[in-house]
Amino acid sequence: MAGNIMVQGTGSSVGKSVITAGLCRLFKQQGFKAAPFKSQNMALNSYVSGEGLEMGRAQVFQAEAAGIEPRVAMNPVLLKPSGDEGSQVIVNGRPRENMTAEKYYNFKPRLKEIIQEAYQKLKAEYDVIVIEGAGSPAEINLQENDIVNMGLARMVDAPVLLAGDIDRGGVFAALYGTVKLLPPRDRQRIKALIINKFRGDKKLLEPGLKEMEEMLGIPFLGVLPYLELALDDEDSLSERLSQRSRSAGGLQVKIILLPHISNFTDFNPLEMYEDLNISYIKDPGELAEADLVIIPGSKNTLTDRIFLRERGFDRPLQEYAEAGGVLLGICGGFQMLGEELADPQGVESSLREVPGLNLLPIKTRLAGEKKTLQVEGSWQYQDDELFSGLKDISLTGYEIHMGQTVITENKAVQPLSSRGEESGDVISLVNQDGNIFGTYWHGLFENKAWTTGFINNLRRSLNLDTVKSPELDYQELKEREYDKLADLLARELDQELLYSLAGLSRSS
Repeated sequence: MAGNIMVQGTGSSVGKSVITAGLCRLFKQQGFKAAPFKSQNMALNSYVSGEGLEMGRAQVFQAEAAGIEPRVAMNPVLLKPSGDEGSQVIVNGRPRENMTAEKYYNFKPRLKEIIQEAYQKLKAEYDVIVIEGAGSPAEINLQENDIVNMGLARMVDAPVLLAGDIDRGGVFAALYGTVKLLPPRDRQRIKALIINKFRGDKKLLEPGLKEMEEMLGIPFLGVLPYLELALDDEDSLSERLSQRSRSAGGLQVKIILLPHISNFTDFNPLEMYEDLNISYIKDPGELAEADLVIIPGSKNTLTDRIFLRERGFDRPLQEYAEAGGVLLGICGGFQMLGEELADPQGVESSLREVPGLNLLPIKTRLAGEKKTLQVEGSWQYQDDELFSGLKDISLTGYEIHMGQTVITENKAVQPLSSRGEESGDVISLVNQDGNIFGTYWHGLFENKAWTTGFINNLRRSLNLDTVKSPELDYQELKEREYDKLADLLARELDQELLYSLAGLSRSS
C-alpha cells in the first residue's frame, strides 16, 4: 500500500509547490517511486501531457523531480481564470465549461469521485504520493465543500505538513492562526510545521520555534533557508512578473504583461543567456528601449487585446515594427498580431469581435474543441538576418488553444513544419521583412540550438558581441535544481520524522 504525505500552506506562494517537488526528488534519491498529486489547481501556466491532456505546470515540474512522465491523473481538476468572476473548468485534461465562482462552489462535490479515482490510479503504481494543497486550509468560508486541502486529506487519509513563509513576515502568527482556525478533526491532521525562505541566523529563531511547539503541540520538521531556484512558476504571483532589466546594457527583451497572461514559463530559458535583460512591462513607453518585444499567451485573448489598445500600445507597437523592431507573438499573442479576432460563441468572454494589431495577414476565430498536443517539427524559414542558419533545426513544443487561424494574403511564410499533424492549421507565420513572427507553439525557447542561433543573429543585427550557448539545456538545468532542492530538504528537515509520517523506511 502506498504511503502519502501532504504539503499545505498558510497562504498562496509560501512554497508548497517547490517543497512538494523537493520531496518527490528526495524520495526518488532514496529509491522510492514517488508521484505528485494536486486535486485542484488554479493556474494559467498549463502544460500538455504525452496523453494530449492539459494539466497544471506545477505538477509537471513535480513529476520531473520524481523522474516520471507527467500525467493528468496528477492534477485531475484545473481552473484557468478567464475573468474577474469565472474560470474555465478543466476536468481530466479536457475543458468542461466556464463557471462563475458560485457555480463552481456548488459543482465541487460532484468532483470528489473523479479526484478519488485519479488518486487511486497513482496509489496503485507508486510507493508514495506527495500531495500539494492550495492556498490555505483556514479559509473558513470554503471548508464545507473543500476538495483540495483538509477535505482531500480526509479523503485519502494523509498526514499534513504545514508550511509558512517567513520572508513575508508574521510567520508565527500565520502558522498559529491557520492551525487554530481549523476544526479539531482537521487540526489533528497537521503532524509537523515548516518555516520556509529563512534568511539569517537560525539560533535567533530557536526560542520562537520551541514556544510555538509548546503552544500548538506540533513539532517543527525544519526551517528551510531562502534558496534561488531556476524552476517553472505556477501562477501570476510569480516574482518573475515584477522583473525589470538588470542593466541598461545587453540585449533588452520586453514582454508585455497582459492581465490574463498565460504560460509565461515560455521565457524562463532566456534567463540562461549572458548579457540578456528581461522585463515584464505595462507601459508602452518602455518599447523604445526594446531589442525584442514579445506578446505572450493569454487566457482571455480578446479582452487582453482591448487592454493593449486602452493602455496605448497599438501605435507604439506599429511604429516599433515599421522601424524594423523584432516582434514575436506566442499563442494568444500570435492571434493579436493579426487583422481580426472573433469569438462568436463566447468561448472566452462576452466580446464577440475585436480588431487585431494588423501586423500579420491572419484572422482568428475562437471555436471548436481546445487543441492540446505535444508537437515536434523543424524550422523551415531562412534569411540572411534574424533567421540565418536556423533552417532544418529540429524543434519540440506543445499547443494549447481554441483558435482557428487562417492566412488572408500570401504575404508571409510559415516557418515551422510540424510532424505528425494532418490538420493543415496555421501554426506560425513570419512577415515579408522577417522582423514580425508568431507561433502557436509553447516551449520554443527550450530548444537550445534554435534559441542560441536566434539570439546571436539578433545581437549581430544590433552590433553586439555574440554569446556562448548555455552549457546545459533547460531540462538539464532543472534536473540540477531538483537535486539542489532535494539536498536542502535532506539537510534541513528531520528525516526520521519525515519518513515516518510518509510511511516509508529510509535506507541508511
